Amino acid sequence: MGKSLYIAEKPSVAQEFAKALKQNMKRRDGWLESDESIVTWCVGHLVTMSYPEAYDPKYKKWSLSTLPFLPKEFKYEVIPNVKKQFDIVSGLLNRKDVDTIYVCTDSGREGEYIYRLVEQMAKVKGKTRKRVWIDSQTEEEILRGIREAKDLSAYDNLSASAYLRAKEDYLMGINFSRILTLKYGNSIAGFLHKNFVVLSAGRVMTCVLGMVVRREREIREFVKTPFYRVLANMDADGAAFQGEWKAVKGSRYEMSPKLYRENGFKDRETAQELIDELMDSDRMGALVSVEKKKEKKNPPLLFNLAELQNECSKRFKISPDETLRIVQELYEKKLVTYPRTDARVLSTAVAKEIHKNLNGLAKYEPTAELLGFIARERTHKGLEKTRYVNDSQITDHYAIIPTGQGLPALKSVSATGAKVYDLIVRRFLSIFYPPAVYQKLSLEMVLEGEHFFSGFKILTEEGFYKVTGIPGNKKGKSEEDEETVPDAELFARIQKLKKGDRIPVKGFEIKEGETSPPKRYNSGSMILAMENAGQLIEDEELRAQIKGSGIGTSATRAEILKKLIHIKYLSLNKKTQVITPTLMGELIYDAVEHSIRSLLNPELTASWEKGLTLVAEGQITSEEYMQKLEHFIAVRTNGVVGLNNQYQLKACYDKVSPYYKSMKKS
Repeated sequence: MGKSLYIAEKPSVAQEFAKALKQNMKRRDGWLESDESIVTWCVGHLVTMSYPEAYDPKYKKWSLSTLPFLPKEFKYEVIPNVKKQFDIVSGLLNRKDVDTIYVCTDSGREGEYIYRLVEQMAKVKGKTRKRVWIDSQTEEEILRGIREAKDLSAYDNLSASAYLRAKEDYLMGINFSRILTLKYGNSIAGFLHKNFVVLSAGRVMTCVLGMVVRREREIREFVKTPFYRVLANMDADGAAFQGEWKAVKGSRYEMSPKLYRENGFKDRETAQELIDELMDSDRMGALVSVEKKKEKKNPPLLFNLAELQNECSKRFKISPDETLRIVQELYEKKLVTYPRTDARVLSTAVAKEIHKNLNGLAKYEPTAELLGFIARERTHKGLEKTRYVNDSQITDHYAIIPTGQGLPALKSVSATGAKVYDLIVRRFLSIFYPPAVYQKLSLEMVLEGEHFFSGFKILTEEGFYKVTGIPGNKKGKSEEDEETVPDAELFARIQKLKKGDRIPVKGFEIKEGETSPPKRYNSGSMILAMENAGQLIEDEELRAQIKGSGIGTSATRAEILKKLIHIKYLSLNKKTQVITPTLMGELIYDAVEHSIRSLLNPELTASWEKGLTLVAEGQITSEEYMQKLEHFIAVRTNGVVGLNNQYQLKACYDKVSPYYKSMKKS
């Protein structure tokens, strides 16, 4: 009987497979071997797509006459600096004594692509090929993955979508970068006083650039509107609180053009008029409504990569790229499950075995005490019936959770890495705790036909906040959010009020506010906006509903953002993680806006990603997808050739340039 060959994506992963097999492996140059098995590794990508000049030397020179570039057969080549490892892997794949190949590259589209390219270049034939698909690198999970490995052909659709993704990025990148550079490179270079400028364009990166530039321009064009709210200072039996005036039905200002929304005026004079009128009254308000209700806040869904990147950007001010690097390290040290996931729930199978993760976490000191409640109340029982488990919402991998293993490795993790691990652990443990409960109290008081409203909210049961910590009150309140968080004593006094009570009004005040411009993206909110096809949706329930049509994938978003910053189209403030465009980024945005506008459209970009998912699911064929892609590229490229819009673009450049005066001189 022949040997089994296990091929991993990285040397560190190969080591874990070798350990799990327990076969007295001997180290060789580029692989490990026992009497029964061989374990080897790629070092990331070993094979890449060839540059256009490999097809014909004429493509080396960028020229309009050679566009669009749409080869019928694609060429691939071994990456020169990893040729040694490719030769080792290729030799092992074709060894006569190897009869079964276990593909152990990362369990996702990119991992599939890495192996398939190697197999293609090595011309492997006549071997049994099995796919190992795992969610963590614990010994138990590795052995399960090997035991349940499916025939590699079961992943042919995933492989097809991986090849298409690479072809799409390659063709869009080459055709659109060349046509835009040939058409607008000289004029942008002249405007910036540079010798030359290459315009880099891509399916995802150009769309992300567009989102940031559009947001910056919205902020610039935003005109602040002042407004004036009227507040009544009330005192009921020693309980001092405020009520906010609103122009509800019956108010003398109902539907007045002087209003800013229903709770303010456009100018201070009108607000003062109202106060003057009310000051002449007996200033005894009547309580016409007292509404008490409980509000439950459930623990949030578990982390997927985008949510974790957003949270780490907010809490620790680290970039999505850095978060991915950290969580990948935690994964390789067996501390957490597979990080490149879009799912925020667990599978039914995992839910039934969740006690193993919890038992392991008993050794994690910072949260050991919290596990006592879970063990005592047995809250992990029936987890599969909760909203945190849903097989239909999982494509490749479930949410990121702690494995409960590998805890000694925490000592070798950076301080920030330890914080990220703690964040994942607490999010995970929180789902076994009850909801937090707030007591809410709403009052409505009438004085001289005018209505004043007060809202109070107090946390009565900590619930899962015992695990995650009680969120701090937001700094400043929007004009819509006027719920106050009183101390317990004040709340107890206010709770005694009942409908019909007369409340003395001590005085009135005007509170000035102004409308706020849209917020700039930070690195975390940008990742969330990419996940949600350009929509920055704060509400997590809503995000879950529209999931599945993002820009880029969980594995690529951080890298795209990093590239845009590296090529200086975007700028990242490392301290705040706020993202802004550069002058170059804005000029390129204008060039694309006036030539291949659809590249800036988040919905269209997301629809390409959705198409790749449909290929992976076997709902459309590679041929259908490729046909649409080639048509899209040919039409857009040929369209740019005929444009004559340099004068129009110069006006756009002049308009944006003053915002970057100091930068342009440098």
